[in-house]
Amino acid sequence: EAMSDALPRAGEAPAIGPTTRLECSVCWAVYDPALGDAVWQIPPGTPFPALPAHWTCPHCAAEKSGFLVLDD
Repeated sequence: EAMSDALPRAGEAPAIGPTTRLECSVCWAVYDPALGDAVWQIPPGTPFPALPAHWTCPHCAAEKSGFLVLDD
């Protein structure tokens, strides 16, 4: 049952998993959980949902809500 909860339904945003990469909609910088974020001292392996609430794009300071899921 938990698996079905993770699947996006029509009209919903795709689920953000532990390895999901996201792209800033302002400057197109990519947050890759495998790399973390050296600017914010976020260690590699940190999934996007686990970033601090005050985290912003290290390149343009866009908020987390401005990031879009990349379809790899």
